[in-house]
Amino acid sequence: MTRKLIAEFIGTLWLVLGGCGSAVLAASVPDLGIGYIGVSLAFGLSVLTMVYTIGTISGCHLNPAVTIGLWIAGRTERREVLPYIMSQVLGGIFGALILYLIASGQPNFELGNFAANGFGEHSPNQYDIFSVLTTEVIMTFIFMLIILGSTHSSAPKGFAGISIGLGLTLIHLMSIPVSNTSVNPARSTSQALFVGGWALEQLWLFWLAPIAGAILAGIFYEYLSSEIDEVE
Repeated sequence: MTRKLIAEFIGTLWLVLGGCGSAVLAASVPDLGIGYIGVSLAFGLSVLTMVYTIGTISGCHLNPAVTIGLWIAGRTERREVLPYIMSQVLGGIFGALILYLIASGQPNFELGNFAANGFGEHSPNQYDIFSVLTTEVIMTFIFMLIILGSTHSSAPKGFAGISIGLGLTLIHLMSIPVSNTSVNPARSTSQALFVGGWALEQLWLFWLAPIAGAILAGIFYEYLSSEIDEVE
């Protein structure tokens, strides 16, 4: 179990550093900025690389909602759920700390939103709470289906990381303008702790919505795959 938890810590650290780091450090650099398309790719690539790095060790969840969804679908033992979530949150926080130490070395540094998630005036395009809630539930639901389908015993072997990474990229391409894209409570928590104030006040939504979406996906995919499992 210890090795699994270390893997989840490192993997979530890399997700936050790679994804949020690209948003904070590289998205708006004059002439060289990667924009939100680049940020979307960075999140997808961070997960893709970790799937092939730690997937055989911990399953590469990197996300409390994913861990809960996998448990609902019978892919993870209940005793692993809480330890995994704690490792993911701690890994995310440490990744955000590294990002802060790097970013704060720039002259005239301002924290800004530090890639935090928000709704209303703190949404990138001022989407209201209902739009953000709907987006986060649906995006996490689809992401969870992609994970469950790509890692099913009947799925082609060796391609799960590509499917999951590209799926997360597409999710970010659609939802960054709405919520700055969470679909991951650990990622949201790590940034909110540094921003404080409004980010912490709105953090509840970025736990509730992804977990709700993942639970629904776990239940739904179990129904979808029941005939396949019976044949096997």
